[in-house]
Amino acid sequence: MRILTRVVKAGALAGMLMLAGMIFGVPGAQAGTVTTPETTTISAQVRHELVTLPWYNLFDNLQYQVNGSEVILSGQVISEHSQTKYDAAKAVQRIPGVTSVVNNIEVLPPSTFDNQIRRAEYRAIFSQATLGRYTLGAVPQFHIIVKNGHVTLEGIVMNQMDKNIAGIVAKTVPNVFSVTNNLRIG
Repeated sequence: MRILTRVVKAGALAGMLMLAGMIFGVPGAQAGTVTTPETTTISAQVRHELVTLPWYNLFDNLQYQVNGSEVILSGQVISEHSQTKYDAAKAVQRIPGVTSVVNNIEVLPPSTFDNQIRRAEYRAIFSQATLGRYTLGAVPQFHIIVKNGHVTLEGIVMNQMDKNIAGIVAKTVPNVFSVTNNLRIG
């Protein structure tokens, strides 16, 4: 009975870590990567480290890829959170089994114009009744990236309708040059 309880708890923990990755928009190893038990463990630990960074929020987008013992970080952070780029690399480097970290996280240029668009996108998207639930939790399930007036939506939504609504609403915000909807259904 105790063994069964431990197995159930271990399965629940693994499921929660996988769900955390989906909820927080930090994807796991990308397609084409060979998955072994070691890379799966490292991947879960990287996901955990990234979503618990203190300044990581919906205007930042952190992604990673695990290649054996090497972790490649990518994505974007707003200039106000530029320390997040370095904190991410330091946190991942401390994970047992990680031998090298390639930090390709882009720090977006400071811009009052982009900050106005970020606020307007946030209000427009999350004021929608069907999308408001994505703001629950410490880190929203999807992210609004704004660079020089161009908007990219990243992360995971529950269904195609939510993806479509987010894309359509994002395009209604004034002064936006383009919207790229990279939301995935998960």
